[in-house]
Amino acid sequence: MENKDKIKIAVTISCLAVVSILLANKFRKQRKRKQNIGSCYLKSEAKPQHNFKRVLANNSYSPFKHLKLDDDSSSDLHPYESEIKSLLEKPELEFEFCNGTMDMDMSDTYVWIDDESKLKELAQVLSKERVFAVDTEQHSLRSFLGFTALIQISTREEDYLVDTIAVHDSMGILCPVFANPNICKVFHGADNDVIWLQRDFHIYVVNLFDTAKACDVLSKPQRSLAYLLETYCGVTTNKLYQREDWRQRPLPIDMIEYARMDAHYLLYIAECLVSELKLQKNENSASLDDKFYFVFEANRRSNALGLQLFTKELEASPGQYAASSIISRHLNDHGTSNINSQFQDVVRCLCSWRDLMARMHDESLKYVLSDNAIVALAEKVPLTITDICTTISQADIETDSLNSNSTPRFPSSVVLSHLDDLTDLLQDGLKLNNPDDILQLFLKKHIGPHGSCPLSLYNYGLLSKSSMKVSKRLVSKNGYKFSKQVARKASRELFVQKFSCKSPVYHNCRIYANDGRLLCYCDRRKLEWYLQRDLAKLVEEEPPAIMLLFEPKGRPEDEGNDFYIQSKKNICVGCGEGNHYLRYRIIPSCYRIHFPEHLKSHRSHDIVLVCVDCHEKAHSAAEKYKKKVASEFAIPLFVQKVVNSNEELQSSVMMLADGGVSPLELRTAAMALLRHGPRMPAQRCEELKEVVKKYYGGREISEEDLENALLVGMSPHEKRRLHKKKGLSLSCKKDEGKNDLEDVDPNPNGSVFATCSSKLSLLGHGPHGKQVVDFLLKEHGEDGVREFCQRWRQVFVEAIHPRFLPGGWDVTHSGRREFGDYSVYNPANKASSSASSYPAAVEG
Repeated sequence: MENKDKIKIAVTISCLAVVSILLANKFRKQRKRKQNIGSCYLKSEAKPQHNFKRVLANNSYSPFKHLKLDDDSSSDLHPYESEIKSLLEKPELEFEFCNGTMDMDMSDTYVWIDDESKLKELAQVLSKERVFAVDTEQHSLRSFLGFTALIQISTREEDYLVDTIAVHDSMGILCPVFANPNICKVFHGADNDVIWLQRDFHIYVVNLFDTAKACDVLSKPQRSLAYLLETYCGVTTNKLYQREDWRQRPLPIDMIEYARMDAHYLLYIAECLVSELKLQKNENSASLDDKFYFVFEANRRSNALGLQLFTKELEASPGQYAASSIISRHLNDHGTSNINSQFQDVVRCLCSWRDLMARMHDESLKYVLSDNAIVALAEKVPLTITDICTTISQADIETDSLNSNSTPRFPSSVVLSHLDDLTDLLQDGLKLNNPDDILQLFLKKHIGPHGSCPLSLYNYGLLSKSSMKVSKRLVSKNGYKFSKQVARKASRELFVQKFSCKSPVYHNCRIYANDGRLLCYCDRRKLEWYLQRDLAKLVEEEPPAIMLLFEPKGRPEDEGNDFYIQSKKNICVGCGEGNHYLRYRIIPSCYRIHFPEHLKSHRSHDIVLVCVDCHEKAHSAAEKYKKKVASEFAIPLFVQKVVNSNEELQSSVMMLADGGVSPLELRTAAMALLRHGPRMPAQRCEELKEVVKKYYGGREISEEDLENALLVGMSPHEKRRLHKKKGLSLSCKKDEGKNDLEDVDPNPNGSVFATCSSKLSLLGHGPHGKQVVDFLLKEHGEDGVREFCQRWRQVFVEAIHPRFLPGGWDVTHSGRREFGDYSVYNPANKASSSASSYPAAVEG
């Protein structure tokens, strides 16, 4: 009996123990789940950049401050601008990148730099070199601005790998070496490397040689480093490593080999490219100058990269530029112009929250919350934590399924830690009309006095009262409208960076006649052209001047062309802007390209320098005047119809009442039909088809017609890029000029027949320009063309009211000059000059 009681007691105790364990496990799971949702993941997840004690570019809304060399300098200016500009004018051209031939078998030895003492030793080694190669590896997925995770440096004798995560705070030790103008730094594709080094370490590259720029000068078929490694070194490299996580330590052997390879062979490649640049003269005897001209040009383009300055992309209303982009893409994808206001409000709220959380946790925007997830949340507006997670996961899985190499992503650590933020936003956030209200709310909640997220050097600047006051002052009441202003500003800055001249246009060199009278001001290339052919002698060194050794045909001042004997300033002729400028053709190219050669030989008179703002005004006025010309001459700006060469003329040409369709409108319609045709509303689909039909003479169109329409008006480069990007089966891939218009002839009944050539598709107005010029020459002769040019000059003057035109510039400029014996515009010299890569420009 006692034994039975003992057994019962034991069983009871065991049952209670099991129940207790189950309850404890359940409690722990619930507590852990609450902690994951309510507690920031950064409290338990270490990020390497959080160990940095010196951060130059934080995630605040304040602009980046560049290095100041003295108290009087401005942080908005390049600290080494004078040194770089000096190199642009007088680069060092004669030095060796490597000693003799190179052993193509990379050794197993390299130097790993991971502490301050090793970094100082490296600086001493580099200070004694005349040249060394550099490459960088970045990490951007788990960082808002990104950071440099590794720098590869190779001298002629050794490879060095600098662990910039370990020595981040000491990288300033290398600043003097990189800024030394007597040491050449060799990069490949340095556009990003230059600004990344500024952003992370205040390292500014002075005296730069970029092998990619050398490829451009040599017109190489490719300019990638992989191509150069295989061509010159017989080495293949896997660029997929570029996307690897370069934060991991220790780095795997294969990643180390890849990193070393990018810098190890650069000096040898640079030596090969420079040798080819020097041989350009020998390969083309009609080319202009001595063996150093092409080396000079490659150096000039390379050093121009060094003048770039890193800037943070700042918005007065953070996140709203991304919101506008998402909304715009959503409109295009759905082929409609209307989206309900709730969708737009949700997108803007989520983008504002994403921007703040990315800055706060130092994560990239796409890591925090993808654009597709934002669209999915805005469409469904889920209100529970489960539905929010499911919606995000499904959106990311659908996106990643398009790429077979990727794996499905789930809500990020940021989202999982702050799911309550999303529920609050989707439930009540739409009541916050001002995006800044969202920022203030979550700033206080997460990094305020009792915030849930840890402070770091990256997010501490977000608490700056001055920054928030500036943000408040600039925020528009309508975030969507203001984002258009932000987009416009960003577009302008991009235009300036991409298209403005990277070096002075006017060198103001002088050419004298053999009696000492000044003939013209010109650039260095023109001087060197005459010197190369022993047609002139150098009479002054700086600025260069030459005297011709033959009698020129006429003098500018005798022919009323004083413009050519005036020096010219490198500033905008409209407002005097000198920081940036680009060339502007006063006579539109669609007309001038069809002028007789002797009437367009004096093109320098009608090509002036303007800033971006004046360019916009002048271009707008020119486009309006083109329409006036089209109406005056009854010649439409765009081709009215295109005949399919496989069909009979009678069946494919139809009379159209209007002025045709522009290439941009045509390509937009064709792209929309190819991408979204089956999903479009029927009415919209028919409208777009009518646009394309108009181009094809009104006949029915096929999918092949749509694909061919994408190419109309594009340059060969744009066509290749489109073919590569879209993977379309373009019928004219072999001959990329087949869809462009070669000639336009009126048939007896007044309709237009078009055949093919890329020349006339320029700006989409090539056929119009040719017909106008042909009409002028037929009805009024060359005087009609000259009067036509004067009309365009008057349009330019009235558009921007130029105050800084060069002396001698005149609306009534005639351009009457005779061709001398050595002028490339002389018909007798036409054949020989066409073989030259540079047209000699003085009508001697």
